[in-house]
Amino acid sequence: MAQEVAFDVNLIQNSTLDDGGLAGWAPFGSRTTTLSVHSEEDDATLPITMEQQHEHDTVNKPSGRYILVSGRADEKDGLRQAITGALKPRVTYRVAGWVSLGASSPENAAVRVNLAVDGDEGLVECGAVSAEAGRWTEVKGAFRLRTEPHGAAVYVQGAPAGVDVKVMDLRVFATDRKARFRLLKDKTDKMAQEVAFDVNLIQNSTLDDGGLAGWAPFGSRTTTLSVHSEEDDATLPITMEQQHEHDTVNKPSGRYILVSGRADEKDGLRQAITGALKPRVTYRVAGWVSLGASSPENAAVRVNLAVDGDEGLVECGAVSAEAGRWTEVKGAFRLRTEPHGAAVYVQGAPAGVDVKVMDLRVFATDRKARFRLLKDKTDKYIELIKSLQRGGAEVRGIGLQGHVSNPVGQVICDALDKLATTGIPIWFTELDVPEQDVGLRAQDLEVVLREAYAHPAVQGVVLWGFLQGTMWRQNAWLVNADGTVNEAGQMFANLQKEWKTDARGNLDGDGNFKFRGFHGKYFVEVKTATGKQILRTFTVDKGDNNNTTPLVLDLADA
Repeated sequence: MAQEVAFDVNLIQNSTLDDGGLAGWAPFGSRTTTLSVHSEEDDATLPITMEQQHEHDTVNKPSGRYILVSGRADEKDGLRQAITGALKPRVTYRVAGWVSLGASSPENAAVRVNLAVDGDEGLVECGAVSAEAGRWTEVKGAFRLRTEPHGAAVYVQGAPAGVDVKVMDLRVFATDRKARFRLLKDKTDKMAQEVAFDVNLIQNSTLDDGGLAGWAPFGSRTTTLSVHSEEDDATLPITMEQQHEHDTVNKPSGRYILVSGRADEKDGLRQAITGALKPRVTYRVAGWVSLGASSPENAAVRVNLAVDGDEGLVECGAVSAEAGRWTEVKGAFRLRTEPHGAAVYVQGAPAGVDVKVMDLRVFATDRKARFRLLKDKTDKYIELIKSLQRGGAEVRGIGLQGHVSNPVGQVICDALDKLATTGIPIWFTELDVPEQDVGLRAQDLEVVLREAYAHPAVQGVVLWGFLQGTMWRQNAWLVNADGTVNEAGQMFANLQKEWKTDARGNLDGDGNFKFRGFHGKYFVEVKTATGKQILRTFTVDKGDNNNTTPLVLDLADA
C-alpha cells in the first residue's frame, strides 16, 4: 500500500491559483456565499516558515494569492473542493495552508478545515485555527482514515455569519512516516555529535587554584563559602568506575567547599551551568559530600538543578551524609527540552549544620559507549562463570544487580540471551529504576520487568525497595511516603494482575478442564452438581503439560 501512496504530493487542485481562476473550487452553504480571487498587497504580512522534509529544510512562503469567501449567511458557509486523488486508509495526511479574516471582522474567530467522506467516517475534523484580520495564520492539521472512501471533499468553514474568510495555498498531502523517522534519527545523531560526553560542566570543580571562582552561596545572607583541604587522606575514598573500554580510578582531590552559617535547610551553594544542556541526554551527577564536626549523626544532602521553562526544579541526587566520612553522590537527570539557563544547587541538612562539598561533577553520558561496555562486561562475566566451572565449582545461579537507568529492552534481552547460554538460572537481585518523572519511571520499570518475565532463563526478580525515603537510589520508589501508590507502583500492580491466571468454566464430558496459564502455584475451587465445594492446590512447573500430559487433580472426596 505504501508503494501506491504518493507522499508529499498535494491532493488539492489549483491550490496556489496560478492562473487567477477558481477551477476546482466551489462555494458551499447559503446561496449568497461567493468566491473571488485576490492577491495580498502587503508582502510584509506574508509569513515565511521552515519545514524539515527528509534530509533538507524547505522554505514555506505563501504564494500571495488567496480566495475570499464573502456573503456568508451562516457559520457553516465556506468553500469546498472534491478530492480526486485516492485517499488511502491507515495513512497520515497533513493539512496545511494559511487563513485570515476580512477587514471588518471581529478580533478573532475559529476557522475549521473538515473532510467529508462517504461511509461510516462521515465528517472528519482536519484542523482548526483562531484567525484574525490583517494577519495570516498557518493551518497545521492532520487526519487518518480507517477505510478507503469512494468519494471525499475538503471544506473550509467557521467564523460567524457575515465575516469574510480568506484561504491561501491549502494543501492536503500524505506524509512519509519512515522518511520522518530517518530525519529524526539524523537529528538525534547530529544532536549526539554536539554533546561532549564525559566533560564536566562544573567550573572550578576541584578548586585547583584555591579560590571560589564560579561558586556562590545561596539562601540566607548568613550563608558563607570557604575553601579547605582534607587533612586526613585516609578518609578520602577511592572508587573504580568503568568508562568505555577501561577502568577509571576516581580519587577525590582533597579540596572542598565548606558551606557554613546556614540558617535554613534550603541554604547551600550554587553554580550556573554555562555549557549547553541538551534534551533527551542522560547526565550524571557525581561528587562527595560530608557534614561538619558538630553535625548530627546523619542528614540528607540534595543536589538539584534549577532550569527555566516547564521543567522547574529537577532532583539530581540525594545522599545521607555524616560527619567524619565522605559519601559519594551518584545521581542522574534527563531534560525534556533544552533550557536557556540552568544552575546546580547543593542543599539540605538542618539549619546550622555545615555542609562540605568536594569535586562536584555534571557530565553527559554516552549511552552507546555504555552499551558496548555492558556487552564487554557480559562476555567477561560469562568467561568468569566458565572458568569457575572448569575449576570444578558448582555455579547454581547468576545474579544481576539491576540498578538500571534509561533501560533499553533489546539491550537487556541481548545480555540475558548471552548469559542464558551458560544454562544457569538468572535472577535480578536488586532491581530499581530511578527517574524523576514518575510516568517515565513506570515505563522504564515496565521495560525491565517485561524483558525479565518473558525470558525463559530468568527465575525471578527482587525489588531493591519500593517505599519513598527508604530506598538506596532516589526517584525509584513505587509507593509515596504517605502510603499512596504512584504511577510506577500502579503499573507494577497491573503487571502482577496480568501475570496471574484466573480461569473459570465447566468440566467437559471426560472430566477435563483446559486452560492456558502461567507457571506457579494454583488454588482451585470446585463446585459439584450437588453444590458441594472442594478446595485443592497444585503447582505447574516449567515443562509441565505442553498440551500432551494432563495434570491430574484428585477429587475422590466429591
